[in-house]
Amino acid sequence: MENTKKKWPFGFYVCSLTFTFERFAYYSAKWLISVFVVAEVANGGLGLTKADGALMNSFIVAFTYITPVIGGFISDRWISPRLLVPLGEILMGLGYLCAWQAHSEAMLWAMIVLVSIGTGFFKGTVSGINGRQFPKADEDTLDSIFSIQYSFVNIGSFLGTTFVSMIALAVSYRFAFLLCAIAMFVDVLWWIFGLRFIENDAGKLPFLVDNRTEKVETLDKDTAKEDSAPLTTIEKKRVAAILLCTLFSGIFWLLWYLVYLPVYYEFGPVEQGGLGWANWNIGSFQMPTAWFDSMNGLCCIVLGPVFAGVWAKMQKRPQGDISMFKKTALGIILLGLGIVAMVVAALMSGEGERAVGIWIIVVVAVLMSVGEMIFSPLGNSFINKFAPKKLLGTLLGVWPLIIFFSGLAYGPLYNWLGNFRFVTAFGIVAAIIIGCGVILWALSGKLDELVVKDEK
Repeated sequence: MENTKKKWPFGFYVCSLTFTFERFAYYSAKWLISVFVVAEVANGGLGLTKADGALMNSFIVAFTYITPVIGGFISDRWISPRLLVPLGEILMGLGYLCAWQAHSEAMLWAMIVLVSIGTGFFKGTVSGINGRQFPKADEDTLDSIFSIQYSFVNIGSFLGTTFVSMIALAVSYRFAFLLCAIAMFVDVLWWIFGLRFIENDAGKLPFLVDNRTEKVETLDKDTAKEDSAPLTTIEKKRVAAILLCTLFSGIFWLLWYLVYLPVYYEFGPVEQGGLGWANWNIGSFQMPTAWFDSMNGLCCIVLGPVFAGVWAKMQKRPQGDISMFKKTALGIILLGLGIVAMVVAALMSGEGERAVGIWIIVVVAVLMSVGEMIFSPLGNSFINKFAPKKLLGTLLGVWPLIIFFSGLAYGPLYNWLGNFRFVTAFGIVAAIIIGCGVILWALSGKLDELVVKDEK
C-alpha cells in the first residue's frame, strides 16, 4: 500500500487528459453523424433516411470496439506504443475533416474507416502506457488509477456532447465536425509535449518486447508447467460462468445502444431530424438531442464513486456483496424499464399526434445509466478474479469483443423494428430483456456455484 501514498506522476495526467480530448471528439461525432445524416438539407444535413443514420451510427460504434484488438496486437509486438498514439489521433482528426467536407455518404464512410483505425491504434495503447507507469502498484492502487482515468473519459464525453452539440445547432453540423478534428490535433500536440513526463520508459518498446526483458528470467519451471496443464474442472466452470456473463453483457449493450436511435429519431425534434414525439424546448431554447448522451456521461461521473462506496459497504455484510450475476441481471432489468418508459411515452404522444414532456428523456437516461454503472465497470474485475491465468488475456478480450457484435447488430435491428408499430415492437423488446434479467436473477444462485465452490 506504500504506492498509494506517493504522488502520482504527471505522466498519468498526460495519458488521462489525452483520453478526455479523444472522447470529447468521439462522442460528439457519434451524435453528429446520427443527426447530420437525417437532417434536411435546409437545416444543414444530408437529408438521408433514418435507416442510413442508424447504420452509420451502428458501424462507428462496432468498429471502434474491434480495431483496438488489432491495434493492441501491433503495439504488443511491432511498433512503439508511444508512436501509435499520435498516429491514431491524426487518423481520427483526418476522419473528422472528411465529415466536415462531406456532401455524400462516401465521405462519411471514409470518416468511419479513419476514426475506427485511429481508435484501434489509440484506445488500448494509452491505457497500457498509463498502467506501466505504476510497475509496483497493487490491485487496489490499479483500480484507483483506472477509475480516475475513467472519470477523465466521462468528462470528455460530457463536455463534447453538451457544448459541441450546442455549437452544431447554433452554427452548423459541419463546423462541429471541424471542432472534433481540431480537438484531435490539439491532442497530438498535448501528447508530444507530455511524452517527457511519462515515467519508467512506459511505451517506448512494444509491450511484449518490454515484458520479455523484465520477466523472461523470472519465469520458472513450475509456472511453465502450470501454463501447459489442462484446465481443471473448477476452471472450466469458471470459464463457462465468465462466458455466460459476457453473453448477457452483449444482450445489454445491444439494447443499450438501440435506445439512442428512437431518442434521436422518434422523440427528437423535427429540426434535428426527429419526428417530434417529445418537446425538447426550454422556453425558446431547443436542447440538442446530444444532451441525452450528456446525461449519461454526467450520471456515470456522479454514480461511479457512489456505487464504489455501495459495493464496499455491502462487502462488509455477513452475507457479503451481491454476485456479478445478480448485478448483471439488475442492470438488464433497469434498461428494460427504460424501454418501458419509452413505450409509455409513445402511447401518451399517440406516436406523434402530440409531444410529451422532456421527462421521458430524463427517465430513460437515468435508468440506462444506473443499469450500466451497476455491472459494466465490474466486468474486468470479475474476469481477473476467476479466469484461469493462461486464459486471462483471452477472456479480457472477449468482454469488449461482444460489444463489437452488439454494435453491428443494433442499427439493423432498429431498421427492422421500424417495419412495425413502435409501441408493439419496443414493447416486445422490453418484455424480452426484462424476462432475460428475471431469469438470470432466478438462476444466479446456481450460477454463483460455478465461481464460489473450490475444488475438492
